This record gives sequence, structure tokens and C-alpha cells, in this order.
Amino acid sequence: MKNAPQGSGRRAARLPEWSLLLPVGLMALQVVAAGFFVADGFEDWLVASSNGLKLELAMECLIAVALLTGVILSSRNIVRLTRDLRRKEQALARARGAFAEHIDLRFREWGLTKGEGEVALFALKGCDVAEIARLRGAAAGTIRSQLSQVYAKAGVNSQAMLVSVFIDDLLDEPAVSASEPPRS
Repeated sequence: MKNAPQGSGRRAARLPEWSLLLPVGLMALQVVAAGFFVADGFEDWLVASSNGLKLELAMECLIAVALLTGVILSSRNIVRLTRDLRRKEQALARARGAFAEHIDLRFREWGLTKGEGEVALFALKGCDVAEIARLRGAAAGTIRSQLSQVYAKAGVNSQAMLVSVFIDDLLDEPAVSASEPPRS
């Protein structure tokens, strides 16, 4: 469909899996380095234990263990954050799909034609008459006429009211008056 509304471009592009190779590789290198320092510190400690433990050696071992612990905790946090991000991306994708279905349902309820639906979708995205006309390759008068039909079928008087129909549909709770505290 050549004149169909395109995506807004505001959606965050998902990073490809290979883009994680560098951070994961660096984290693996840090784990190996920290492991080396821990092993070296304990080896030095075992060798030096016959000559008596020195404060410098104890600090070296403590720092190496702290480094290894920090790397392990950081990597666990990165894994958790990556899982959370994927879950949220999936939830957002479901919400987008549900909202698109809701828009389609409303358009069918209102009995919009295909052209009116495309114009209404551009209007919901915030495009003005001139932008919609340019995007659809139509005259501004045609777009104004189609918008008037959309507004009449939707029972609204303006683009802002059209958008508010969908915002109201998304809100679960009724509007809170200024005198009432918001619910938790």
C-alpha cells in the first residue's frame, strides 16, 4: 500500500545480538584478569606464609578478591538488566499491537473508509492538513473534507478531540478532580 501511514520513527531500534559481543568479551577478559590476580595473590600468600604474612600481600589479595567480586556482581546485574529490557520490549510490542487493533476497531465502529482511516491515522500522529496532503499525494481540500468526515463519524470537532478519544480509552481510572488526592 503505497500511501499507507509509515511508522513514526520514534521507536527505539532494537540492538542486534552481535552488538553485545564487545561488552561480553570485555567482561570475560575482566573475569580472567581478576581470576589471575586472585590466584596469583593466594599463591604469593602461600609462598610467603612460611616467611610471615606481610600487610602488602594481604592487601593485594583483598583487592584481587574485591575486583573479582565486583566483576561477578556487575555481570549478574548486566544479565538481569538485559532480561528486564527484553521483557519490557516484548510488553511494549504487545501494547503497540493492542493499540493498533484498538484504533482499527474504533475506525470500523465509526465506519471510516480506507482513505478516511489513513487520514485519521496521520491526524492521530500529529500531522497537519498540509503534511497529510503531501504524504498522501492529495489536495489539501480533499484532506480537509476527509478530516471533517472523520470528525463527524467520531463525534468530535477537532484533531485534539480525536486524539483525546484514544487517550481516554487508554486511561483505566476516571479523571481525578483537583480537590481529590491521586490514588496509589
